[in-house]
Amino acid sequence: MQEYLDIIKTVLEKGQIKENRTGIDTLSYFGAYYKIDLAKGFPLLTTKKVKFDSILHELLWFLSGETHIKNLKDKTKIWNAWTSEERNWELGQTYGYQWTKWDQFIKDSATGEVRINHINQIQKVIDDLKKNPYSRRMVVSAWNPADFYRQESDPKKTVQPSACHTMFMFFVSPDKKLSCHLTQRSGDLMLGVPFNLASYAILTQMLAQECGYELGEFSHYINDCHIYVNHIEGAKLQLQREPRELPQLRIINKPFWELKFEDFELLNYNPELPIKFEIAV
Repeated sequence: MQEYLDIIKTVLEKGQIKENRTGIDTLSYFGAYYKIDLAKGFPLLTTKKVKFDSILHELLWFLSGETHIKNLKDKTKIWNAWTSEERNWELGQTYGYQWTKWDQFIKDSATGEVRINHINQIQKVIDDLKKNPYSRRMVVSAWNPADFYRQESDPKKTVQPSACHTMFMFFVSPDKKLSCHLTQRSGDLMLGVPFNLASYAILTQMLAQECGYELGEFSHYINDCHIYVNHIEGAKLQLQREPRELPQLRIINKPFWELKFEDFELLNYNPELPIKFEIAV
């Protein structure tokens, strides 16, 4: 996609060197933004091969609400670096938990007893898409300071990276097209952003199919958009490649919460060769 290549070019030309917690400097640019038309094809990069299976496994793991990767690590290794067997493969109350099990503390006025109610933000979006599609409150947040700032010994503490993609929201147009916007506090442009782009496109297509909409647009704002300095040569190589025709994504017509990995089919994906980028932890 040319929109993605344009962001790479902008960061290479205008980014500034910054230090960060990983020990590997970044070329960072403030406030990157792009928008793509989802009706033109499924937005999986063609200027390098991207592992669609890993993206889909991760998204379905998010939707499960699990706080550990015991059921994910044998399908994809993308989260292995953030936890370990010594931690019982726990990540704390990160993305999926916040999406589907946001803690709401309710105090009984009569007894003083406090109980926890779990809010499924994704289901709330589905309900609004079906009953109140022009709502401006179809927002899902993964940024929960209560969990980020727990003591290190607390098993519920969210480990790094703490909600890089912090908030997303949906928009239904009068011609019944569903669009999604993602606000991201921090974006690893060469490794993370291609996953984020494709993942939210899958989610948008799942929701559109569930609620009876056509596909609209995906828009993406990245606050600290960066290229790690050891990724610069790979980024330049990608700029030398021409985008190819986008693939298509087919999803079996089943209820949203019943969809499994085998219900998704990627068609006509013909990318360039992979480019190796080392992850910074």
